[in-house]
Amino acid sequence: MASRGEKETDTLKRNLQEQLDRLMVQLRDLEELREDLDNDEYEETKQETIDQLKEFQESLSKMTQGNMSLVDEIGAMQLAIQAAVSQAFKTPEVIRLFAKREPGQLRSRLVELDKQVSIGGVSKDTATEQKVEILTALRQLGEQITPEEVHLLTQHSTAALNEFQRVSEELGSNVLAQAGSQVRDASSK
Repeated sequence: MASRGEKETDTLKRNLQEQLDRLMVQLRDLEELREDLDNDEYEETKQETIDQLKEFQESLSKMTQGNMSLVDEIGAMQLAIQAAVSQAFKTPEVIRLFAKREPGQLRSRLVELDKQVSIGGVSKDTATEQKVEILTALRQLGEQITPEEVHLLTQHSTAALNEFQRVSEELGSNVLAQAGSQVRDASSK
């Protein structure tokens, strides 16, 4: 019996995820190599990557209009792309984990940041900025956050993160949670 497009849909989803991963790795690599690049080269390369993300987001928008079976997963990817483009999230690793809907790894990253601060590997300000991004991503994924984490968000959230949160709520607050549950269901089959 025919798969009725299931195989093709799975291939498309995998290709979309690979494309998103490639762009997130490109952003991460750019940040890691920032000191090795002159400012113009860095800004030009970053803008090219953001333009590629915008084009990718436009493609996803067109797909959601024509294939409703992919709406939730593409919606999650669109939110991740929007976060990158709007620069709400400055940490490519957080964007990547957010797009893949991996709250456990985001939580692990929070613990890792505390360790890095204690050994002097990361400044407290940088760690706080990344923690706020991670907590915003966790909240958007429908994860519970502690009162202390809510306080940290309240104290340190940026205008870009607040705007991202507002827009994602307009798109449907449960888009990512629903997409994440579908991915978990599919992977358990």
